[in-house]
Order: sequence, then structure tokens, then C-alpha cells
Amino acid sequence: MSHDRFLCLSPGDARPGRVSLPPAFAVKATTGDTEGRFSLLEVAVARDIPRHTHHVADECVYVLDGELGVDFDDRTFTATAGTFVLLPHGVPHALRCVSDPPPRVLQISSPGGWECYLQDLFEAGSSVLTDGVLDPAKINPIAAKYEIEYEEA
Repeated sequence: MSHDRFLCLSPGDARPGRVSLPPAFAVKATTGDTEGRFSLLEVAVARDIPRHTHHVADECVYVLDGELGVDFDDRTFTATAGTFVLLPHGVPHALRCVSDPPPRVLQISSPGGWECYLQDLFEAGSSVLTDGVLDPAKINPIAAKYEIEYEEA
């Protein structure tokens, strides 16, 4: 029953997962919590996220504070606190940290699964980096399971 899924997290709390995520990623609602409908994370975007396409999930980003650079299709803009961005599936996009401290956002994926992808990515550790930067060619084998594709140089 739906009332059995009630969830209330105190400030600073996060949902546990199979793999511990760094403090910059706080899972607030897992895919399991929402019967697959969505996942919700609070994220400090300290590292640029390379251009990629979600082939199934829509991604929503609400900027809580700071400034987030957004590249969507052929447009580039800066999202400030209070800005909401819908990144529909099938359209390439990238996210960039353009403020110090890094922007803090709420990130919703529908259907869910983003937290599972992040767990797989962090489990892979530094094997997905080249010179300390996320490497699309190394991320793609992990991302493919979630129907996400990063553009390779």
C-alpha cells in the first residue's frame, strides 16, 4: 500500500545504498522508495559532468544555491538559485560548476535509477578518470546499463 512507503528524512539525512556515496551526493528518495517512478538526490556539483544523453530518463535540476552551467543541445546558460531546468531524454546536455562554493541542486530522474548508476560509477573508483577528470570512454560501459551515453572526443 502507498501509505507503507511514507518517508521523512531529517535535515542532513540520506537514504542508504549498496555503495556509500561521497558527501556531495545525498540520496533523498531511491528508485525503490518510489516504485521506480523517480529518484531524488541533493548534489553539490563540484565536478563538471561531460556532455551526455539519457535515452530513457528525463532529468530535472532545481538549483538551491550557487551557479550551475548548463549546456543543452546547442545552448549554454547559467542557472542561478531558484532556477528549474528540465532536461528531456534524448537531448545531449552537460553540467558545469561555475561558482565557489559549488552549486547545490536537487536532481530528479524519472523514471528512477540515477542513484543506482552513481553507486556503480563510484564503485568503479578512479578507473573512470583520466588525469583526474571523468573520461567518457571509461564511463560509457557503466552508463550503458542505464541507457546513458557520454560523447567521446
